[in-house]
Amino acid sequence: MFVQEKQETNVPALGLYVHVPFCSTTCDFCAFYQEKPSKKAFEEFFLGLRSEFERFPGDRDFSTVFIGGGTPGLLSSSQLDDLCRIIRGAGLVDACEWTVEVAPSEINQAKLDVLAENGVSRISLGVQTFSSVMMKSLGRAHKVEKALAAYAMIREKAAFHINLDLLFGAPGQTLEMWEVDLKTAAELEPDHLSTYCLTFEEDTAMYLRLSDGKVELDIEREAEFYEKAWTVLPQFGYPQYEVSNFSKAGHACLHNLNTWRMNEWIGYGPGASSQYRNVRRKNSANLEKWSRSMVSGEKPVYDEYLKVGGNDLAGDAILFGLRMNEGVNLNDLAVRFDLCPGCLKSVRSFFRELAGEGLMLEVDGCSILTQEGRMLCDAIASEIPEVEDQES
Repeated sequence: MFVQEKQETNVPALGLYVHVPFCSTTCDFCAFYQEKPSKKAFEEFFLGLRSEFERFPGDRDFSTVFIGGGTPGLLSSSQLDDLCRIIRGAGLVDACEWTVEVAPSEINQAKLDVLAENGVSRISLGVQTFSSVMMKSLGRAHKVEKALAAYAMIREKAAFHINLDLLFGAPGQTLEMWEVDLKTAAELEPDHLSTYCLTFEEDTAMYLRLSDGKVELDIEREAEFYEKAWTVLPQFGYPQYEVSNFSKAGHACLHNLNTWRMNEWIGYGPGASSQYRNVRRKNSANLEKWSRSMVSGEKPVYDEYLKVGGNDLAGDAILFGLRMNEGVNLNDLAVRFDLCPGCLKSVRSFFRELAGEGLMLEVDGCSILTQEGRMLCDAIASEIPEVEDQES
C-alpha cells in the first residue's frame, strides 16, 4: 500500500487559492460558478482581486498556490502575468508548489512562458477523455488532437510538472473505453493523474438529461470504473494516494493534501472558499457584488460564513483522511486540535467495528481503509460518529 510521506515543518501550512471564473463555453457536467469573458468583467475581476489581497493578507507566507476556475488559461498572457504578480506580492515560501488549471483549447506558448517565468511549477490539464465519442458526449470544446498537442507543448517546458484530469461514468462510456483512457494517459507519462466520477449536478445539461430519463445512474457500474483505475494505474507506476488521485513518487498535489489534512487556506476571487483563523467562508459567487464590496471597502459579501472549532476540524480531518492512503491517526488529531481525552472514544469504537469487518487496517498507529473499505468510503463517512466533548 502506497502512503504519501508527510512534510515536516515547524510552520503550519497555508494555502492560497484563486478562483478565475471565466469560461467561453459551459461543459455539460460543470456546475462551478462561471462568467462569460468580457472587457468589463476582466476589469472588475482584477480590481476586486487586488483589493481583496490588500484587505485580507495571510499571517505567514503561503506554502502552496492553486489557480482554478473556470478556465484560468482563458486569460491573455499579459493578464496571467498580472495575476501572477499579484500572487507573488502576497509572499510565498521557497519552492512553493504553484498549480494552474488549464483547458487544452486555451493554452499557448506565450502563456506557458509567462507562467514559467513567474514560478508556476505545476500545470493541471483538463483532458477528461481521449475518446472523441466521449468528448462530444461531455460537451467539451476541444478535440482529442488538441488535448494531445497541448500536453506535448506543456511537456516541452521543463519548468512544469503535469497533472491530467480524467472523467469516468459518463453516459455511453464502457469499461473498455475507460481502460483505454487510463492507459493512454499513463503512457504519456505525466507526473500525476486525477480520476473523477461524473456527478449530475443541478443546473447542468447532464442533470437535465437525467431528469428527462435520457440517462440513468448505475452505482454498481461506478464501482467497476473505480476498481479499474485502482488496478491499471499502479501497474504503470502511479500508486494511489487518495480515492481519486494517483502520482509518481514525490508528485502528490501538496495543495490538496494540505486542504484534506484541515490546514488553513485563503481563497480569493468570486465564489472562492477559505478556512482561516477558525472561520470557513465562501465569497459571493457574483463577480459584480464581490468586486464592488472589495473595492469600496464595504463589509465583504459572503455566500457562507461559519465559525469552526477543534471538534469540527478533527471531524472533517477524519472524513478526508479516510479517503487517503495515509489514513487517520486519531492520537495526532487529538493533539493537533486540543481535544479532550474522551472526544474520539466513539470514533475509535466505530473503527474497531470496521476492522472487524475487514474494512480497515491499523498501520503504525494510523487507521487505513482496505480496498474494500475504500469502495464504501462515502457510506462509511455517513456513519462516522461526530466528534463530541465527553468524559473518557
